[in-house]
Amino acid sequence: MRLRATIAFLLYDWLDTAALTERARFSDHARETFDAVLDTCERIAREKYAPFNRLVDVQEPHFDGERVILPQATFEAQRAYAESGMLSAAQDYDVGGMQLPYSVEAAANAFFACASVSIGSGMLTTGNANLLMTHGSAMQQEVFARNEFSGRWSGTMCLSEPQAGSSLSDVATRAVPDGADYAADPLGARYRLKGNKMWISAGEHDLTENIIHLVLAKIPDAQGKLVPGTRGISLFIVPKRMVNAQGELTGERNDVALAGLNHKLGWRGTTNTLLNFGEGKFPLRQGGLDGQGAGAIGYLVGAPGKGLQCMFHMMNEARIGVGIAATMLGLAGYYAALEYASNRPQGRPVGAGGKDPSQPQVPIIEHADVKRMLLAQKAYCEGALALELYCARLVDEQHTAAAPVADEARLLLEVLTPIAKSWPSEWCLEANSLAIQVHGGYGYTRDFPVEQYWRDNRLNMIHEGAHGIQAMDLLGRKVLMEQGRGLQLLAQRMGATAGRAAQHAELREYASALQGALKQVHTATLGAWSGTDPALALANAVPYMQAFGHTVLAWIWLDVATAALQGDTAQAEPATQGRLGATRYFFRYELPKIGAWLSVVQVRDATCADFPQAAF
Repeated sequence: MRLRATIAFLLYDWLDTAALTERARFSDHARETFDAVLDTCERIAREKYAPFNRLVDVQEPHFDGERVILPQATFEAQRAYAESGMLSAAQDYDVGGMQLPYSVEAAANAFFACASVSIGSGMLTTGNANLLMTHGSAMQQEVFARNEFSGRWSGTMCLSEPQAGSSLSDVATRAVPDGADYAADPLGARYRLKGNKMWISAGEHDLTENIIHLVLAKIPDAQGKLVPGTRGISLFIVPKRMVNAQGELTGERNDVALAGLNHKLGWRGTTNTLLNFGEGKFPLRQGGLDGQGAGAIGYLVGAPGKGLQCMFHMMNEARIGVGIAATMLGLAGYYAALEYASNRPQGRPVGAGGKDPSQPQVPIIEHADVKRMLLAQKAYCEGALALELYCARLVDEQHTAAAPVADEARLLLEVLTPIAKSWPSEWCLEANSLAIQVHGGYGYTRDFPVEQYWRDNRLNMIHEGAHGIQAMDLLGRKVLMEQGRGLQLLAQRMGATAGRAAQHAELREYASALQGALKQVHTATLGAWSGTDPALALANAVPYMQAFGHTVLAWIWLDVATAALQGDTAQAEPATQGRLGATRYFFRYELPKIGAWLSVVQVRDATCADFPQAAF
């Protein structure tokens, strides 16, 4: 109930999500329908996900030579999620969706991530289908996206390769036209793909009757050479099992083979795979293919050479999803630590009589340092949840608001997406570490869940764009795009929050501190790009992102605190005291850190960039 109450405050009292029902797209809804969705998802998460979080950790997927084996609980959770309609929650009615605001969808999915992120809740399937609804043909939407939304099929994204990692310029998977009539297939221009893809989540399983892979590959030029860089990358639908134009399985297996399962530190309930495309393990019939038969069949999405632009639609959506996953793992650890600290007696209060062993022990939550650790977790995780829901609300603005407001939302999302992905990934992981610390030695054992939360969360700084890549994207592109207009918009919103907060005596100190932090970020941004060497400007991109993210979270907390103070009795409520206390903690303990981070950015410190390899 604690999470449910927090989400309700953020959605309704802070973000005023109920006001979206005044827009045509959401006019059939009311707060009651939003609450019904939240209640349903909370119940499914509690019944089908949470009880099996440890089970899927210890019974990780394995391959028996023919199929990947997963616990039965995973099938039941997948079925319950699909039947809830959440795979297509934000889609149009005419494709089976509920036309929910994305902010409500994101909040509802948070319950699943908190209960068991390892089991998963269809993030990649929904993202895959959403991409096709934007960039796919009408036939691709009808055959592939609709079957993914229904839960009949699932989806993946296949970007990375063993030799390339995050460097998409070095993608080597090839796609050649499949015979002279390759362009005539109703499912899309038909190609044959050969190559290897690595780190493919949910790349092989029997949870659904088919898996729809979205694969990046390059089409060779007339000389048979691959175009260097990212401009030659195209996007293809590669189904695990072949289908016809009616969406029926043909009975033939596409040439997509599992090369191996990755055995992970955490997040073990979801398979992670190495896939081989076109290696010949499942050779397809040759009929009518002009001898081009070798390879996995794929159908072109969008225009040739525009695959990366299409895939970014899914990647950006996935990055917000990763931020929510990191946030909810942090919150799960915080809730566990709070319960443990409230019930674990140990020690006596410092002060008069505190050394008297005849006095009863007190719960460890009464010790100042334990309160510090719990307050840090609350500030990190509830602040991160507010950030993610704010970004989700921007998605709603981008899609349904009037043109000027929608364009502002688009640009703010561009700037905030690296923070929405990276900040929870770093600081909610730190919250999980603090949760272990609160438990003491017990936290380091498998008798308590906090060690699993930490292991599961450690992935989030790596996948969907590693931490350093997000930092370079932020400093190297996002704060500069459109002559810095996105950064200016963000500064304006921060300034507006500071102005509202300054009307409350208890928040004036923080309003001033936020304005000061914003000036520091602006000065460091100019300093980083004061020279002509982009490598030197980006050498300290991660400290820049840390400072930028802390400034954003300070703004989020100040805005939340201002909303919490509305009403005559609000300040006396424990929930309001909690939000004000977390704001106070963040401004006094966390925001001052940005000075150290930004100092190396502003002067373009070359300590790391110039360090000789031999000296390591």
